Amino acid sequence: MTSSAAEGLPALLSERRAAVIGALLVALGPVSMALYTPAMPALVTAFGTTLATVKLSLTVYFAGFAFAQLLVGPLSDAFGRRPTGFGFMGLYLGGSLLALFAPSVEVLIAARLVQGIGAAAGVALSRAIVRDLFTGQQSARTMNLIGIFLAIGPAIAPTIGGVILVTVGWHAIFAVMVLYGIALVSMLLYVLPETNLSRTRGAARPGTLVTNYRMLLADSRFLRPVLVLGGTVGGIYAIATMLPFLLIDIVGLTPMEFGVGMLAQTGAFILGGIVTKHLLRRHDASALVLPGLAISLAGGLGLAIGLRVLPPSYLAVMGPVAVFAFSIAMIMPALTTDALAPFPAHAGSAAALMGFAQMGGGLLGSAIAAVLDDTVTAMASVLPSMIVFACFMQFLIGRRG
Repeated sequence: MTSSAAEGLPALLSERRAAVIGALLVALGPVSMALYTPAMPALVTAFGTTLATVKLSLTVYFAGFAFAQLLVGPLSDAFGRRPTGFGFMGLYLGGSLLALFAPSVEVLIAARLVQGIGAAAGVALSRAIVRDLFTGQQSARTMNLIGIFLAIGPAIAPTIGGVILVTVGWHAIFAVMVLYGIALVSMLLYVLPETNLSRTRGAARPGTLVTNYRMLLADSRFLRPVLVLGGTVGGIYAIATMLPFLLIDIVGLTPMEFGVGMLAQTGAFILGGIVTKHLLRRHDASALVLPGLAISLAGGLGLAIGLRVLPPSYLAVMGPVAVFAFSIAMIMPALTTDALAPFPAHAGSAAALMGFAQMGGGLLGSAIAAVLDDTVTAMASVLPSMIVFACFMQFLIGRRG
C-alpha cells in the first residue's frame, strides 16, 4: 500500500478530503441525469412531442458524456486536472442555461448534448485525481468513500426532481443544475490543488492519444476490470433510461413517488459502501470482487425471472435492483484501483477510457432497450445480460503483471 507521499510527492490531500472532492465531481453526471428523469414523461406533454423524442434527449446526454471522456483524460494528462476541469465545467454551465430557456424540444436535445460533454469531466478527473495521490488499499478506501458520498446525490436527486416538477415546473430542474455547476467551478478555483505534477504536453496530440488508448486496451490488467465495470456500472446507467417509464407509466407511480422510490436503489448502494468500508479493514479489496459479482448475478436473475412470472410492481422491480446496487459498491473500489494502478503516467487517459466503457455500456444497454420497445421485457433482459457479460469477462480475461 503506497501513497503519492511514499512515491516522493507531497501529500496534497487527505483520503477523506480527496473523497469529498472526488464525489462532488463524479456525482455531476448521475445527478444531472437523476434530476431530469422524473420530468421525462411530463416533457412529452410540455413540448407536444413523442416519447421517443424525449428519450433521445437522454441518449444524446449519454453519448456526449461517454465520448467526451476520451478527450478529458488526455487533456488533463497534458495540461493538468484544474484547467481541464474549468473548460468542461464551462460547457456544462452553458448547456444547463440553454436547457433552462429551451423554447423547443430540439433545443433541449442540443442542450443535453452539451451538458453531457461538460459533465464528462467529473468522472474522468475524479478518478485521475485519486490515482495521482494514492494506490493500493489507500486508493480502494478512497474510492469506497467516494462511492458512499456519491450515492447521496443520486439518492436525493430524483426526489428533488419530483418535488421541483410538481411545485415549480421542469425549468427549475435545470436552474438547480446551473447552481451545481457554479459550485463545482468554485471548488476547482478555491479548494482543489493541482494533483497532476508530471504533466505530459504531448498526451493530447491525436497520435499519442490513439497510441496510449491502444496500449491500455492491449493490457489485460486494464481491460479485464474495465469490461467488468462496463457491464455492471454500465447497467446502472442503462436501467436509468427504463425505470421512469416502467415505474411511472406501467406500475403507476407519480413522479414524486418515483423520486422517493428510487431511494431503494441508492440506499442499497450506500449500505453496500458501508459494508465494504468495514470489510476493507480486514480484507484486500480484490477479495470482494467475486462475492460482489455473485450478488450482482442474483439481482439480475431476480429481474429476469421475476418480471416474467409476476405482474410489474414496485417490489418486483426495485427489490432485485437494490440487490444489484448493493453489489456495485462491493466491486467498484477494487476494479477501479486495479485498472488505474499500473498506469501512473497515463492516469487521465486510463480514467477516461474506464468512464467511457461504463457510459458506453449504459448507452448500448439503453439502445437495445429502445429497440425492444416493450419496457418490461427490456428491463427483464438488458440488465441481466450485462451482468452475465461482466461475469464472463472476469473469468475470460487473464491477469498479468
